[in-house]
Amino acid sequence: MSDLIQVKQHADFRVILLNRPEKMNALTPELIADLTAAMAAAEDDASCRALVLTGSGRAFCAGADLSGFSLGRDLGEALDTSWNPMARKLQNLRMPTIAAVGGVAAGAGANLALGCDIIIAGKSASFIQAFSKIGLIPDAGGTWHLPRLVGAGRARALAMLAEPVEAERAEAMGMIYRAVDDAVLMDEAEALAARLAKLPTLALVATRQVYAASSSNTFEQQLELERDLQRKMGFTPDFQEGVEAFLEKRKPVFKGSTK
Repeated sequence: MSDLIQVKQHADFRVILLNRPEKMNALTPELIADLTAAMAAAEDDASCRALVLTGSGRAFCAGADLSGFSLGRDLGEALDTSWNPMARKLQNLRMPTIAAVGGVAAGAGANLALGCDIIIAGKSASFIQAFSKIGLIPDAGGTWHLPRLVGAGRARALAMLAEPVEAERAEAMGMIYRAVDDAVLMDEAEALAARLAKLPTLALVATRQVYAASSSNTFEQQLELERDLQRKMGFTPDFQEGVEAFLEKRKPVFKGSTK
């Protein structure tokens, strides 16, 4: 990886920092490749049980870097080879993810944040689906994530109008988990990551999976999915530890099993 990405290793979680502050962390093919590789490296590290994604400088991520962008290229091919693999990797990570959003999160940068399990933002942050300003539709998974967070009608309006949403309004409409003072954003994000890293990792990821399916499943299909995943959870060491700790009236020590 190049210096476009910085990774901070903690005992049981990692922080991935988008590091193009002079360009508001705008995404290039190289940065996308480095980010995808950094997520894969975190996944390969058995000690890593949570991931924080954030940006350097005054923005989380301004979206695609349009400087030097060649018009007339096949954008579908670009999504297939670069953007979609990044979005899939984030969605399917074997650990919970946190977006720590400081400053602007625009376009694909906003949708990168929305792809995380928990989103917190500094109160000066804003989210904008900027695509209609340049004649495009939302991508990087945004058309999947945003309606699930704020509802289809509001998602359409935000995308069509490219209306900025400040952090406290984003919290009020359910787009993000919490808006915090800018000065404590990373402290809050790392505290959340440390907390998640002590929880049963497989159950957290299964929770992501079951909620993702709930809006398209019928009730009966959802009950069946709950059954199937709960069956799997019931055979994990973490479930055994949780029950034993409950009966022994002590705090559980989860191993974060992934099997």
